[in-house]
Amino acid sequence: MSKEPNARLADLFGLTGWSKGELARLVNRQAAATGHPQLATDTSRVRRWIETGEVPRDPVPEVLATLFTERLGRVVTIEDLGLGRRGRAGRKQEPGDGLPWASGRTAEVLTEFTGMDLMLNRRGLVGAGAALTTGSTLAVALRDWLHTDGPGLPPGAPPGRPATAEAAGYDRFDAAPVGVQEIEALERSVEVFRAWDAARGGGLRRKAVVGQLNEVGGMLAYRHPEHLQRRLWGVAANLAVLAGWMSHDVGLEPTAQKYFVIAAHAAREGGDRPRAGEALSRAARQMVHLGKPDEALDLMNLARSGSGEETLPRTRAMLHTIEAWAQASMGRGQAMRRTLGEAEDLFASDRGDVPPPSWMQMFDEADLHGMQALAYRTLAEHDPSAAAVAQRHAKEALRLRGKGNERSQIFDYISLASACFIADDPEQADRYARLALVSIGETSSHRTWDRLRAMYRLTGQHAGHAGIADLRAEIREALPGAPSGARTKGAAAV
Repeated sequence: MSKEPNARLADLFGLTGWSKGELARLVNRQAAATGHPQLATDTSRVRRWIETGEVPRDPVPEVLATLFTERLGRVVTIEDLGLGRRGRAGRKQEPGDGLPWASGRTAEVLTEFTGMDLMLNRRGLVGAGAALTTGSTLAVALRDWLHTDGPGLPPGAPPGRPATAEAAGYDRFDAAPVGVQEIEALERSVEVFRAWDAARGGGLRRKAVVGQLNEVGGMLAYRHPEHLQRRLWGVAANLAVLAGWMSHDVGLEPTAQKYFVIAAHAAREGGDRPRAGEALSRAARQMVHLGKPDEALDLMNLARSGSGEETLPRTRAMLHTIEAWAQASMGRGQAMRRTLGEAEDLFASDRGDVPPPSWMQMFDEADLHGMQALAYRTLAEHDPSAAAVAQRHAKEALRLRGKGNERSQIFDYISLASACFIADDPEQADRYARLALVSIGETSSHRTWDRLRAMYRLTGQHAGHAGIADLRAEIREALPGAPSGARTKGAAAV
């Protein structure tokens, strides 16, 4: 017992509207339903958890996490409640608290978080009510950690038992060995999920990705030979990035951020620092979309410096394009142009003699032009002369797009139409906007709708032009509803 109040538990408890007696009854009922009928919690015990920091014995922390997750409609983990086995229950939770977590705990964190996320899906809850940690806080918390090598498998550690003694005590881990064929099948599944996401957006397959990641977490609790364990960590990192990107795509921003951080941890556990840096760059893109480009730049500085010297030129080019988008959002035209120039040079310098990792194969020349179009279109809000360059890059991206990239194609059309509106060319803007509308209904991407809302805002000054009034009506019909307050600012920024 810490003799200090558990501020984390107290804060979340205050959000639920429960009384202490009601929480005690819910704990007893949930415990009985999960095979622990002997558990008997009362009001005084709940009071001690909150007011003196008493940490209840298993299975109560997990029961509480389940109850709070269900009540609040977003993932609440044991550590969120101040009941983590390595945490200090009485300490006030700060943004970024617990980052980075201790080596060897990534599988545990991954499995708990995905399990709670899946529960939200099963219960039909939204899961978007948590606070988003600032990019600056993440960068400060992870800087030293990312610049060191991951732990890997301890020298001389024999395979065949759980990766950590603590994980062995958690019955939610189904630790079991896997072989090369199973890992190859998992790697192929990542490619399938990635193709689904590129074609139709994150909403349709997010649950499947989270479920697969949950299974991989259980596999990682078993200590495999090092070469297999590293590949499993790679699968976990790729799935976590996808889960994060799909969550971002459907507006679950705090959930997305957590998956990006999990992905960075998983990549580092597997010794893949470039993958860890790319995972953090996703969090930076999320920040730009939400109208926080200064925080995105903090994350990009960390992603670039922490990726290591082994990062391929094409990967570094991709990182530069994200940084340029953030700079454009802040109206820093000169810096943006310089950064995009460096991205072009890096992309051209990649001789292709080293095969790119699977997670970089989606970034090709079309994506380079697509990101340049987005950056110049964003800068055009500050400097209208950039609109012409945005149009040129968007057209080139559309020319190069292959099949299976429908969502990116929609983004290109929206960037092109928006640039035309800014350049006072409503006729061309109308044409490209309608091409975007043709297939936008087949995606489940909130990001697409957010950018469509931003384009709709630009149509206002041309509402009197022939056809634009009809276009505005069609856009309103295509949108699923008004944007949430948390996303309004970001929609205007992209």
